[in-house]
Amino acid sequence: MIDNLDEIDPNSVGAILYRPKDDVDRLLADFAQDIAQQGVRIDGIVQRHARCANGTHVMLAIDVATGQEISISQPLGSGAMSCNLDTNGLAEAAAVVSQALRKKIDLLVINKFAKQEAAGRGLRAEFVDAITQGVPVLTAVPKKRLADWRTFTAGVSTLLPCDRQSLEQWWREISRRRARGAISTSSGYLGTMIPDRLMTTMRLSTTSSPKSPIGLFRRLRKQP
Repeated sequence: MIDNLDEIDPNSVGAILYRPKDDVDRLLADFAQDIAQQGVRIDGIVQRHARCANGTHVMLAIDVATGQEISISQPLGSGAMSCNLDTNGLAEAAAVVSQALRKKIDLLVINKFAKQEAAGRGLRAEFVDAITQGVPVLTAVPKKRLADWRTFTAGVSTLLPCDRQSLEQWWREISRRRARGAISTSSGYLGTMIPDRLMTTMRLSTTSSPKSPIGLFRRLRKQP
């Protein structure tokens, strides 16, 4: 178990920054499926949206390894166009991620860091476990949660544009580093891969940001 935040490689945590118009769920699911077919040991969950016959919106978490569908939403009623998150479904999705971390995997996918995780719920604890273990992680972060993500990770991540080419470039670099045993903070930080022109409205002040929970988690792990 890695117990020093300074030893975590920011390059190994990829975060796709997306806007409401982006189909990030399809992007992440297709990428996961394709590299799995190439022999990459990938695990975790992706997300899919569907509508029932009555028009109700349903959210599903898909187990990358098995294809199992887990409902993570509760319909508000017949004809409703929205839903509430299902805590039981979220717990089941969290268990999938926890089990994945006990395997020998090349990449862990967690569908997104969103409102629930920013508030300390959802799959936040699983994010902490994955990052502190040094497992390469790929997730998605909505633009409006970028400040929460930066606070949560304390900068331990690489922001990626929401496109396939960027994901492939990031994964090729991670694969090369792992192949030569060079996943460490001394191997050169890729940093933010989003062009400056797209980041002009995203630069945020960190002067009053609380300490990262990953750092707090590390200190708790040291306690007897």
